[in-house]
Amino acid sequence: MAIEKILLAKPRGFCAGVEMAIETVERALDKHGAPLYVFHEIVHNQHVVHDFKRRGVVFVNSVDEVPAQANVIFSAHGVSPAIWQQAKEKQLQWVIDATCPLVEKVHREVRKFVAQGYWILLVGHRDHDEIVGTSGEAPECTLVVENVAEAASVAVPDPEKVVVLTQTTLSVDDTREIIEVLQQRFPRMVTPAKEDICYATQNRQDAVKQLAKEVQLVLVIGSKNSENSNQLVKVARSLGKAAHLIDDERGIDPTWLVGVIRVGITSGASVPEQLVQGVVEFFKRRGAQVEQVGLVEENIHFAVPTEIASAAN
Repeated sequence: MAIEKILLAKPRGFCAGVEMAIETVERALDKHGAPLYVFHEIVHNQHVVHDFKRRGVVFVNSVDEVPAQANVIFSAHGVSPAIWQQAKEKQLQWVIDATCPLVEKVHREVRKFVAQGYWILLVGHRDHDEIVGTSGEAPECTLVVENVAEAASVAVPDPEKVVVLTQTTLSVDDTREIIEVLQQRFPRMVTPAKEDICYATQNRQDAVKQLAKEVQLVLVIGSKNSENSNQLVKVARSLGKAAHLIDDERGIDPTWLVGVIRVGITSGASVPEQLVQGVVEFFKRRGAQVEQVGLVEENIHFAVPTEIASAAN
């Protein structure tokens, strides 16, 4: 039995924050040349990171690794005020902030609510770059909640002054469950007027839900350290479908395809489209027809930082 049809999720791949971050590195390379230092991986995709390394970008996990007078970019995931202060003390030549505006929104919310005397319950994975940066805005007033069990047991000094904020790349459904538990425990808990889960995360998860209804297997293209890519796999599996995360077509295990005639394909928000097309070609060579599933058109764009906005494309 051969694969008859490939269904491509729409939307998929790059979100506006990733596009902005990658363009920021491209323009900084054009303007300042190599070596160019980036604090943490600019986005969580191994192909993107390896390509930039090849071109002279050095990814670091500490400001101490950046030489004096060098140029550094902060990744799309954001950094804490302590990192900003370290960079300032280092007297670097250029510090360029490529934080996604939707992540920066959560940072602003932390600052606003802490100034009003609130305790922050931050839903997310405590070792993820985004959560490390966001919690660093007010570490003494922020408690990270990773799951329902932690939501059921977390304790705050003042239960009357609690606000819940979330990592932007989480599963919408998982976040809802955690927040429901927190609301039962803290009835006066404040939630932001607009939820923190980003539009791209929501759209890609909705597309996978639609995709999963029509296929037997879902392949998500993305790297293992990409939170939003892992969540797409989780969403598909929650609907009872086999789903796997792969970096590219080389990650396809032939045993997954036994008895399968319809395969759904999507990609995380930091995945270049050529990686998707590589997987599509893998199946087209085996006679599969390709069709797109989904109606949402994304037309959101974020401006690159002003420091490099005038650099050549």
